[in-house]
Amino acid sequence: MMSAAAVRVSHPTGVLRGQVTLPASKSEANRALIIRALSGQDFPIHNLSDANDTQLLNRLLSTPAGEEVSAEDAGTVMRFLTAYYAATGQKLKLTGTPRMCQRPIGVLVDALRKLGAKIEYLGQEGYPPMQMNGFEGTGTNQLTVRSDISSQYISALLMIGPLLPQGLELTLEGKISSEPYIRMTLAQMAHFGVQATFEGNLISVAPQKYQPQEFTVESDWSAASYWYSITALAKEADIFLPGLRSNSLQGDSVLPTLMAPFGVKTKFSAEGVRLTKQPVQEKIARIDFSACPDLAQTVVALAAGLRVEFDMTGLESLRIKETDRIAALQNEVQKFGAELKETEPDVFAVFLQKQPENVPAVHTYEDHRMAMAFAPLALKQPVIIEEPKVVCKSYPRYWEEMQNAGFQVIEN
Repeated sequence: MMSAAAVRVSHPTGVLRGQVTLPASKSEANRALIIRALSGQDFPIHNLSDANDTQLLNRLLSTPAGEEVSAEDAGTVMRFLTAYYAATGQKLKLTGTPRMCQRPIGVLVDALRKLGAKIEYLGQEGYPPMQMNGFEGTGTNQLTVRSDISSQYISALLMIGPLLPQGLELTLEGKISSEPYIRMTLAQMAHFGVQATFEGNLISVAPQKYQPQEFTVESDWSAASYWYSITALAKEADIFLPGLRSNSLQGDSVLPTLMAPFGVKTKFSAEGVRLTKQPVQEKIARIDFSACPDLAQTVVALAAGLRVEFDMTGLESLRIKETDRIAALQNEVQKFGAELKETEPDVFAVFLQKQPENVPAVHTYEDHRMAMAFAPLALKQPVIIEEPKVVCKSYPRYWEEMQNAGFQVIEN
């Protein structure tokens, strides 16, 4: 099925009960892999994600770097490796897919150059591919970095901070995007013995060594969002998601609060969370996705399926993801009788239109989250998802889990 050009997804009853297997958190796993490599010592990482991005990063860090290294289509891998190769003084070409070479990296490279990294662009300024030419300390440890684009730049810098001769003092400039991901990075660094302070817009990391420790990766809250959407769209639902923690480090663990107005009740236990369906609130307040941008596609698609209108902010970083996710959402929600419109600068709203009568075919734009966000709408009407294999980037078993939950997923 994964080689199919498209799949037709439907659900015969709209009633779902049972347990679902989630992938491990890609965010936690990728940080743990970088920290292990920076520590120079091996230690066990349990429940390592089987997502393509994590497996790729593990392979690249587990084998000697060659003359050319490809981060393929993985944004986190590109950003984390750029900092890792710079801090460890490696000399190689770092590249990726054609789409990856259209995704900006100038903010990170500028910061690394100020610290002493020798990095040369091989194509367009500010974008991969790049030639990494080693590291010569400049004597500075103070940086000011824009914080309104991608928290991955900041996380990449923080993780190499302890290895720098004078540590790192990082001043965040502007509105902080995805702050929970920055705090996740600092918490994982602390797990491995590295202490830092985060006060106001200043983060300080003294020079110190990572201490090897076992680490167990939590289940992925981003992946859980699709089952929240499924619960909200179902006629009846009682779904258990094991491996999620109430004290999670992940930014997307805001889901219990975020999804309550859309009709999902969350109950925590020691083993995970139980989702059940409840009434949708008549009026949904404005949602700010600044701290959890990866949930925006799920919620916009869900709004189209539930036929509810609301507005949102904090979508700035969606322009530079696997695709321009705002443009992709605007194109695809129209197929479900909805419109995503910018009503004022950086404020978007979902408006309802007449629903089409045909079976919608969702174009996925080589973006795993487009496929997974729109598939739950099959609870309202059959849906065709193009290029279904894109889910392997973060949730390889997604279609199998949907079938286990009673969905019909048929090659189209």
